[in-house]
Amino acid sequence: MAKSALLKSSLAKKYWMAFTGLFLCIFLVGHLLGNLQLLLPVSEAARDQFNEYGLFMTTNPLVMILSYITYFSILFHAIDGVILTINNNKARPKGYVSYKPSTNSTWSSRNMGLLGTVIFAFIVLHMNAFWAKMKFGGLDNTIYTTESGAQVKDLYSLTIGTFQDPDYGLIFVIIYLVAMIAIAFHLIHGFSSGFQSLGVNHPKYNGFIRKLGYAFAILIPLAFAIIPFYVHFVLDNINTI
Repeated sequence: MAKSALLKSSLAKKYWMAFTGLFLCIFLVGHLLGNLQLLLPVSEAARDQFNEYGLFMTTNPLVMILSYITYFSILFHAIDGVILTINNNKARPKGYVSYKPSTNSTWSSRNMGLLGTVIFAFIVLHMNAFWAKMKFGGLDNTIYTTESGAQVKDLYSLTIGTFQDPDYGLIFVIIYLVAMIAIAFHLIHGFSSGFQSLGVNHPKYNGFIRKLGYAFAILIPLAFAIIPFYVHFVLDNINTI
């Protein structure tokens, strides 16, 4: 993993980039497990379950602390990635007709800045469409009581309705697909590089880490991408409940 451009110490640079990147990998898994509930058949029970999950994620003190750590990690990764891309471009040889990158580098490793920009733009859109409305009052008029007695905002209907919207639902689905492709390529390089930066680098298990990284980079974004496609094309319409 490339060295951070924000911190002074070279050791801190390497470790912070690795820690924030691998922490975000853990966040992706947790977020995916929650979102998989959207694959349940449309029903009052499914709506209650997802909305109670949303309430837990926005009110539990430990989850809130982890959320702030996640926000910091995303911002650090995004800002640092932009600076790194600028610095790397400045460091490339000048005065040649063409510049050929190292044959040992992959397309994803050479374009981490581009991939990161796409991912960051998606995160902003995603948070504006769902998180901001959940957090700052956009769903205040949808509060209802679940069968368990919890007072919740109807995030479920907002999420399902967004992907099923007849006018722009398919656009959201396509945006998610593009973002998941970017995340997949980003992870192909970033997953194994994070372990190397932390010193987990040995011939005995480097091959396993690379294979695990490829599997993670394919399966996690694929599972995320399946959800909006399933909701838009297969799941019963939200208006049936």
